[in-house]
Amino acid sequence: MTDAAEEAGWATAKTLAEALPYIQIYDRETVVIKYGGHAMGQEQVAKLFAADAVLLKLLGVHPVVVHGGGPQISRMLERAGVKSTFIDGLRVTDEATMEVAEMVLSGAINKEIANWITLAGAEADVRGVGLSGKDARMITAEKVTRTKRDN
Repeated sequence: MTDAAEEAGWATAKTLAEALPYIQIYDRETVVIKYGGHAMGQEQVAKLFAADAVLLKLLGVHPVVVHGGGPQISRMLERAGVKSTFIDGLRVTDEATMEVAEMVLSGAINKEIANWITLAGAEADVRGVGLSGKDARMITAEKVTRTKRDN
């Protein structure tokens, strides 16, 4: 064994020793992971994210990924010629914007994340599954109204 390989082995052992208490705490627990739209878009980041999600599953944790997609929605709205409006950092979502957002989030990003997880977990038979909050009404929402701008 080379010095570099031995050093890498010790680093891995140290990481696992540090992680063990958390592995025990979260064993068989469902953990929600937010994967933000700004973090997406780089293949290497997507691969590492997927590998981490697979590792959690193999360690006995049940990861649920909730993803964003603001930048991707903005790009698609621009390509579609739909003007975006923001108030206090929140996108004003009219019918046209909602249609594009759903297409981007459910039709593209969701499927891409599920695919990266499936690829990362192929040897261990771990698969990514994409669902929309709209499916089976898993998530419902109410219109946000504001009478004044928040400071």
